[in-house]
Amino acid sequence: MKIDQEEMQPWQWPEQEWRRRVNRVRAGRRLRPKSWRDGARFAVALAFDSDHETNELRDGAKSVNRLAWGQYGHRVGVPRALSMLERNGVTASFYVPAVTALLYPDEQREIVKAGHEIGVHGWIHELNSGLRLEDERDLIRRSIDTLETVTGVRPTGYRSPSGDFSQNTLQLLRELGFAYDSSMAADDDCYELTMDGEPTGLVELPFDWVRDDAVYFLMHRFQGLRPYTSPSDVFDIFKRELEGAHAEGGLFELTMHPHVITNRSRLWIIEEIIKYAKALPGGVWFARHDEVVQFALQNSAAND
Repeated sequence: MKIDQEEMQPWQWPEQEWRRRVNRVRAGRRLRPKSWRDGARFAVALAFDSDHETNELRDGAKSVNRLAWGQYGHRVGVPRALSMLERNGVTASFYVPAVTALLYPDEQREIVKAGHEIGVHGWIHELNSGLRLEDERDLIRRSIDTLETVTGVRPTGYRSPSGDFSQNTLQLLRELGFAYDSSMAADDDCYELTMDGEPTGLVELPFDWVRDDAVYFLMHRFQGLRPYTSPSDVFDIFKRELEGAHAEGGLFELTMHPHVITNRSRLWIIEEIIKYAKALPGGVWFARHDEVVQFALQNSAAND
């Protein structure tokens, strides 16, 4: 009797099956320019995932306390982040679930007005790997339309909620006209995504959990998730990642969350990172994710 491969254990898969799964979404050609805009030695791309209440809404909205924590991201986090960015003269990218945009439309308009990018971050911070193809397509499409309606700008970038990329996500991003994704971590620099062994023309601007504030600070009172790292230690980790990008002439991408990083004891981390990057020799280019992607695609050494 033939066994359906979906019912098999991974150790039972024939070689063709595990190769198929590995090759569905892969890193293709690396897109690192010889130098960055205006001859800068390296680039810094700051990102804020404006999850706000959607993490708890996705899980059933059972905890009013966690909904309040999400609201902190709107009431305190985003205003502090915007003020800090303006004070230091840098731009950033904000990845926004559609439900966040519907709850706080004026916040999104203020972000765009300040010169920052807004990208798609799901509908209600759903997990893509648990969705049927048609449901994932519908949620991404509605998210694009919602952000465009709220901000007047159609988003070109996508970041999957919780970095959860399904077997269908890349196919849908191509179908729906995205220029880039920022959900995966197959490299430190931008690269072209391939699907089933074929180049897609869609760029990945990788993030990594080591450069994400949530893994050091995010906690859940009723679960085993209670990490805590000293802000000075987190700064040291980010600083060393930054120094590595500078040494290689590459990209330093940093992902943060307004309800996590903007506490009074933590916000200084970002500001010190910005100041330190500006002081390094050779120059630094601070850019939105969409700007980095466009520059890397047009100026990559892989094009020579």
